[in-house]
Amino acid sequence: MPENITPYKDSQLGKKAQVTQMFDNISGNYDGLNRVISFGIDIKWRKKVLKMVAATNPEKILDIATGTGDLAILMSQTGAKKIVGLDISAGMLEVGKKKISDKKLSDRIEMVIGDSENMDFADNTFDAITVAFGVRNFENLEKGLAEILRVLKPGGIFVILETSQPQKSPYKQFYRFYSKNILPLIGRMFSKDNSAYKYLSDSASVFPYGAALNNILTKTGFIEVQSLPQTFGVATIYSASKS
Repeated sequence: MPENITPYKDSQLGKKAQVTQMFDNISGNYDGLNRVISFGIDIKWRKKVLKMVAATNPEKILDIATGTGDLAILMSQTGAKKIVGLDISAGMLEVGKKKISDKKLSDRIEMVIGDSENMDFADNTFDAITVAFGVRNFENLEKGLAEILRVLKPGGIFVILETSQPQKSPYKQFYRFYSKNILPLIGRMFSKDNSAYKYLSDSASVFPYGAALNNILTKTGFIEVQSLPQTFGVATIYSASKS
């Protein structure tokens, strides 16, 4: 099980409550800051997730840790009749709801507050489930993945987009320097919450990736598990299914 790093070291709250507070605090700046710290490459990664999901012709999609709804909005291009974006941060969801309303997608995309480790959905509900940069924020990774498996339909697709760590030089050295020194600095420039982007960097550094996360997915009960490193390994797309 990955090390349970939390945003606020001196808080008496558990990780889930701390993560909720952190994302509420940074929700107003999150989209712009995301584009800056990833150099905009995250848009390309999300489009690859879209292509993988669209190939399965889903009718109902769940986007977990949807945040401000970027991936949920992108999923509207699959032609799915219903898309649900779920997140524990009310602040992030409010930003997302406005974006969805502006794009006139409110009839197809529903944003709901909820806990990914204890979801209020029936078994076998969704044809496709996605999580972009969210699984490392789960308080209990195995419990969260088991919940995802429960609400995914047999034969459905589950896709994760998450940060990972390059293994080849010089990308490995540059990534470590950037994530440890530059990313928190940019975060402090744009956000009042100085702990937020340090947490995002620290949590990425200890979270399992590649074969390690593949093994956890397989152990949870997923089948057809595969991982596809992106941009020299700074992110990885994982796909899996349910028997």
